[in-house]
Amino acid sequence: MKNTNEMEIRFDSVSVNEGFARVAVAAFLTQLNPTVEEVSDVKTAVSEAVTNAIIHGYENQVHTVRIKCIINMEEKSMELAVSDDGAGIADVAKAMEPMFTTKPELERSGMGFAFMEAFMDELSVESEEGKGTTVKMKKLIGKGRKLWTTQSL
Repeated sequence: MKNTNEMEIRFDSVSVNEGFARVAVAAFLTQLNPTVEEVSDVKTAVSEAVTNAIIHGYENQVHTVRIKCIINMEEKSMELAVSDDGAGIADVAKAMEPMFTTKPELERSGMGFAFMEAFMDELSVESEEGKGTTVKMKKLIGKGRKLWTTQSL
């Protein structure tokens, strides 16, 4: 029996699809029986990654954003990758610094990568100028969750 389950979605890089991406990934995650907090963490990270692709990768032009998710049933984890074929990032390390933004005129907070890192268990960013960016994240489900029994009361 296969211990993984995969899905991939593609959608236009328009801001209304950010909500679609959040819900689609959250729905896929439910097979691991996550807590509300775990679902919220993943939705927030997906939102930040998709928003970065739309605003920074494609600079609000309509192209394609891709999300690929892999559920590992044995490990109780989800790996996901959010990719674009947009502008790319010149200095990934600098872009990942809290409060750094290339669009201060849009009142961007510069906290996207910091939020992704805080809410997910693993984060990596691969990017090449003029070719696009892939943000890879992993979330372990049930990590540190205390299971209640009648003996723990």
